[in-house]
This record gives sequence, structure tokens and C-alpha cells, in this order.
Amino acid sequence: MHTKLTLRLDDRLIAQAKDYARDTGKSLSQIVAEYFSAITSRRQPDYTQTPTVAGLRGVLKNAGVVGLSDYHTHLEDKHL
Repeated sequence: MHTKLTLRLDDRLIAQAKDYARDTGKSLSQIVAEYFSAITSRRQPDYTQTPTVAGLRGVLKNAGVVGLSDYHTHLEDKHL
């Protein structure tokens, strides 16, 4: 079933969207429908996550903020 949807958008944005639709050979309704479908789908990303990346994910989540003084202390400890 298709239902009519009214959107209020800036005239310039509408013109740009219509140009894009024309350039891609699609209707504006089709482009909006594809966009809505893309943002609401729960598909997995198009890439495969390696075990190394998966292992690193979230490791800095609870890390403290490192400031300039921490860096200076590190350099002093390293070189003095």
C-alpha cells in the first residue's frame, strides 16, 4: 500500500533533490523511499570486522583524559 506523505522543505533543497533524481533516473518518491529504507534497516555493515579490530573495540571507553602535563611527565621520565 502506498500512502501520500507531505514534507515541508526549503525550496532550494527541493530543487537540488529534483535535479539529483533526474540525474539518477529515479523519481523523487523512489529516492525518499530508498533513503527511509536505508536508515530504518538493521542490516549488518558492508565490511567484515577483523578479529584484531573486534578485540580493540571499546578498549578506550573508560580511559582517563590525558592532558599536556601528562605528556610532559612522560617525556621527563623517558629522557631524564
